Amino acid sequence: MTGESMLPVLRPGDWLLVRRGARLAPGHVVVARHPREARLIVKRVAWRDRHGWWLESDNQRAPGRQDSWDFGAVPDDLILGRVIARYWPRPSVRLRAPRRGRSARIRDDA
Repeated sequence: MTGESMLPVLRPGDWLLVRRGARLAPGHVVVARHPREARLIVKRVAWRDRHGWWLESDNQRAPGRQDSWDFGAVPDDLILGRVIARYWPRPSVRLRAPRRGRSARIRDDA
């Protein structure tokens, strides 16, 4: 992963385990194809509308941040899968959205 749009939950350089075909719900972190560019993005599911999934960055102030506020809903066929773990540099299995007024926490099973 590159960029700072998912700080503090995910950091640049994190390696992610992605489950294809997983059921999605608001709060899940996903890997998707950018709807306008030839690259992959990692974002948090916000909600679904008739056009697809609205994906948001956790860090709205990140330089160069792009999410559904910029390109709209992402169709199902562009969602590659749900992130289920970060396996490098430090393993984790739960990726929670930051709580309002608190820093984000990642639960480690180590």
